[in-house]
Amino acid sequence: MNNIRNFCIIAHIDHGKSTLADRLLEITKTIPQRKMREQYLDQMDLERERGITIKLQPVRMVWHNYILNLIDTPGHVDFFYEVSRSLAAVEGAILLVDATQGIQAQTLSTLSMALKEGLTIIPVVNKIDLANAQPEEVIKELSVLLKVKPEEVLKISAKKGTNVEKLLERIIKKIPSPQEKEDAPFRALIFDSRFDEYKGVIIYLKVVEGEIKKGEKIKLLASNRESEVLEVGFFAPDLKESASLKSGEIGYLITGLKDLKSCRVGDTVAQVEYKGTKIQVQPLPGYKEVKPMIFAGLYCHEGTNFEKLKDALEKLKLTDAALSFELENSIALGPGFRGGFLGLLHLEIIQERLRREFGLEVIITSPTPAYRVILKKNHKEIIVHSPQELPRPEEIEYVEEPWMKIEIITPEEYIGPLLKLIKDNRGKFVSLDYLNQNLLSLRKNVMIKGEIPLTSLIANFYDKLKSVSSGFASFNYEFADYRRTDIVRLDVLVAGELVEALSMIVYQDTAYSSARKIVRTLKENLPRQLFEVKIQGVIGGKIIASERIPPLRKDVIAKLYGGDVSRKKKLLEKQKRGKKRMKLMGKVSIPAKVYLKILSR
Repeated sequence: MNNIRNFCIIAHIDHGKSTLADRLLEITKTIPQRKMREQYLDQMDLERERGITIKLQPVRMVWHNYILNLIDTPGHVDFFYEVSRSLAAVEGAILLVDATQGIQAQTLSTLSMALKEGLTIIPVVNKIDLANAQPEEVIKELSVLLKVKPEEVLKISAKKGTNVEKLLERIIKKIPSPQEKEDAPFRALIFDSRFDEYKGVIIYLKVVEGEIKKGEKIKLLASNRESEVLEVGFFAPDLKESASLKSGEIGYLITGLKDLKSCRVGDTVAQVEYKGTKIQVQPLPGYKEVKPMIFAGLYCHEGTNFEKLKDALEKLKLTDAALSFELENSIALGPGFRGGFLGLLHLEIIQERLRREFGLEVIITSPTPAYRVILKKNHKEIIVHSPQELPRPEEIEYVEEPWMKIEIITPEEYIGPLLKLIKDNRGKFVSLDYLNQNLLSLRKNVMIKGEIPLTSLIANFYDKLKSVSSGFASFNYEFADYRRTDIVRLDVLVAGELVEALSMIVYQDTAYSSARKIVRTLKENLPRQLFEVKIQGVIGGKIIASERIPPLRKDVIAKLYGGDVSRKKKLLEKQKRGKKRMKLMGKVSIPAKVYLKILSR
């Protein structure tokens, strides 16, 4: 297998990763010119509309008798799990850096992951054709970062195709071929999968040992499911059937399995028999189980679509291993799911995919992190994902919230506003380093390291970051630890009744402003009743904010055309007594659109 090269492209968003993949497909004639389009490997309309890669996508190219297996990876921090799986399936990576922006936060994060996997790194500077490009300065940055000579960094223009052929030559020369283990039982690592209505589960795999052919029996080790291979092949980038898949190759396998839970990312596929004998094989080291960072409720607009939503989430789980979900029931919104996501963009993409791919309009409740609660009784520890799960204050010893390490790379003129942003969002400044102080660069970039609660991070921190830095700053984050916090459960009473669906977890010092906002929103959006409605924000039985909706006054004397004034007084007195009774017994039905206004992001 000395003619195989497996590699991926790692880069920050908008550094030209998808454009470079397009040029590689053109030059190797993998895609005919008449069929070529921009972002060819981005299969979803959503990816092309937003100009970002969401799903990893493998493709096989042939160049001078070499088989080049490329896995195109996402660049956004919310899809790092896609990147980590890609890195585990290849031997090398192209580190692509924009000549106009230089090294960015996500570049460093992904590079660190690639180096831990022991991959061969090929540094490349892209967009050298732009008027404001500074390729020489970026080359110096990369040579210092990777400890290589400046001449080892390749300058290209992915858009025009400049030096892309030289890059192909360097891939063949620098990236090692996968280890040959053909004379061994078949074992392969699942790095992705998807569901096809006709073919069932399609498994994306990297063959580590042996060979597999159509008609042979295979076993999924984690789920202990056996099946027959109906088809094997590679990505061109559409599925292309082949006679077999051998050690070192990247391809797909179809078994016809319809059980979505039987196939999971990181599992090992193995042969049931080898040379006529049943065998037992050891599973390959899989992927570290990813932990969701934020949680939000997913509910159907129409309750009858619950089963359809469940089926859709199971199918999405196949293509997005970072997604997690469990059953949840809301008094206001009915049956649904509590979904776990890696970030706000991840949540937004899932919502959009449910709408486009499955025709489901889904209500997404406000995202919250997972809190760690230590109870007074036996010091038992529980994880709380929603306000309804939070125990009563008298039962709680203390509460901890997740904190994140953040790295911000920015031009030095934005240091002040960014430090203030971190402080205003309850964060802590850790350190500041100049990345290119020894270079004669026109850009003096700095890396600000800090720590911030996840609650603040998901409250539009990224939008604020881009605003105060005029769009120049980039940032990356990762989980740090759990730390003590002072949070409370804010409840809402409408007409004296607790509306559990509107309860939320808030910081003690912001509880009043949060309560004022909710009761004001309810006052402005609830329909008026024939009786007075009191809306109250409550913490532990104490009312901290209140509003009232005055009653509708029905004109009960409109039918009178004269006569004694006592008749009018009698009718008005009767109305007054009726309103008192309604106030004591009346219930307010809150429309779904009002829930959405408060619960939705």
